[in-house]
Amino acid sequence: MTDAAEAGAAGGRRLHIPIHLRWGDLDAFNHVNNTSMLKLLEEARVRAFWLPEPGETAPDTAVLESSILSGVLTLIARQEIEYLAPVPYQRDPLDVQMWFGKLGGSSIEVCYEVRSPIETASDTRPQTVYARATTVVVKVDAATGRPLRLSAAEREAWTPYVGAPIAYAHRA
Repeated sequence: MTDAAEAGAAGGRRLHIPIHLRWGDLDAFNHVNNTSMLKLLEEARVRAFWLPEPGETAPDTAVLESSILSGVLTLIARQEIEYLAPVPYQRDPLDVQMWFGKLGGSSIEVCYEVRSPIETASDTRPQTVYARATTVVVKVDAATGRPLRLSAAEREAWTPYVGAPIAYAHRA
């Protein structure tokens, strides 16, 4: 996993989380099924934000305790995906680029671009953008079900990655 970040069109830095496809992610049309895309985004989110286990590596944004015993839940309040091109099966990992459209009191708006693999560091060919997505995640107290404020450590880790939210092309 890499935590390389770049200044992007979104205005802030971006995380690059490589996510491998599984053969089972494809549907009868031989491209990644729309429901599988949600699982790929979930995997990228877990790798980007959950604290690593001993011996694992993770980006500097991985500050959330993932244990059920932590007393903290991260619940999905909203998700939106705009599919731009079919994702074919490929052995190299997709480049899931992530940033925050907003850090709220107890919520985060996670923005994604799912792109074709990065071949090499010197590759200058443009990547295919397969999808753009947004997920609103709310931090909740597991015992009471009430929202929890983002901590100072979370804000410190995530603020460098705040940029413009996704402007979806086909909204009415």
